[in-house]
Amino acid sequence: MRNSKYNKKKIFNDPVYGFISLPFNLIFDIIEHPFFQRLRRIKQLGLTHLVYPGALHTRFHHAMGAMHLTMKALDVIESKGQKVTKKERKATLIAILLHDIGHGPFSHALEYSIVGNVTHEDISSFFMKQLNEEFEGKLTLAIKIFENKYQKAFLHQLVSSQLDMDRLDYLKRDSFFTGVSEGVISSERIISMLNVKEGNLVIEAKGIYSIEKFIIARRLMYWQVYLHKTVLSAERLVVNILKRAKELALHGEELFCTDALRYFLYQNHDKESFEKNPETLIRFSELDDFDITASIKMWQNHSDRVLSSLCKSLVNRNLYKIDIRKKAFSKAEINNHLTEIVTATGISEKEARYFIFTDSIKNNAYSPKKDKINLLFKNGEIKDIAEAADQLNINALTEEVVKHFICYPKQVMVDNLKSN
Repeated sequence: MRNSKYNKKKIFNDPVYGFISLPFNLIFDIIEHPFFQRLRRIKQLGLTHLVYPGALHTRFHHAMGAMHLTMKALDVIESKGQKVTKKERKATLIAILLHDIGHGPFSHALEYSIVGNVTHEDISSFFMKQLNEEFEGKLTLAIKIFENKYQKAFLHQLVSSQLDMDRLDYLKRDSFFTGVSEGVISSERIISMLNVKEGNLVIEAKGIYSIEKFIIARRLMYWQVYLHKTVLSAERLVVNILKRAKELALHGEELFCTDALRYFLYQNHDKESFEKNPETLIRFSELDDFDITASIKMWQNHSDRVLSSLCKSLVNRNLYKIDIRKKAFSKAEINNHLTEIVTATGISEKEARYFIFTDSIKNNAYSPKKDKINLLFKNGEIKDIAEAADQLNINALTEEVVKHFICYPKQVMVDNLKSN
């Protein structure tokens, strides 16, 4: 333990907001914990830097930024007469600080490949409970707020809702680092308009245009950054690399990997593993982008043609070709591609499905069915933003857009398969 006289009121210099201060000693201790320090080694946007070279910021950056915005939001809410105790303030800041602590390397790649039936939200909860034990129950209220089990719902809504500090930070931060200006939002203006009515977070009506811009920015950032077709191609390539590595590992093939990655490749782990075996969480806490990146570099030379070809493609940025459209791709279209690659390379149809596959993506900028962004008018009336907005496109943005895509190999992938 550090000496109690040690100065824990540190200041971080953030490229987006400037100086970020730490208001509580406990927050400093949580940030210093290895579980949280791991976030420095996990990129916020996974492989998006293959499209936008500046997108190399980390989940550590984002967690600190979201906490900073939450501090500002709590100040505004208190200034308008809403009582927030020191204990509640500390717990809310801890909840937002740890909201993404369960993310693994390359975001969702692990959820679909080497661990099963467990989401990053589940793992965040496991981490928080473990930290609560280590900090002798000091995170109990933070966990209640995180899980929406505390009586003041607006505190949870600051952490997780359609207008939470998580979204306000990642839109502004991701826009800053990618250079995609469509994501720029006025987070200061939005926060200054926050209020609480009947226990729930609301926006004062004069902030309506800032909220409209926020919703539009979110839709545009999803199409231009998070669901950019080249980003999708790269992410699916990582998923398939890890799936193939897992398949080979479970059949006894020897693969280069770090101890943490080996634990997940050579054994099956799911939500129950995290719940019943403390080692699983510890091993997961040792996984970061470097484990995956180093392994992929080494697997380029593996004797398995499929794994080797996939890894060479990622390392050299020879990604899948990808076509996106509104209509789903037929079995006949997929089978035509499968036949072509099987004929050209001699691999089996099962192996060819690592190179040819189809899926769908969804973009829903605002979903009033889930929870609402409510506007508070001077007469005390509350209206949902979609009902109150005078721009017709806000109503349109409540509709979920679904697109279908197909991935298939570039010629260089085929050549890699042939040469191995």
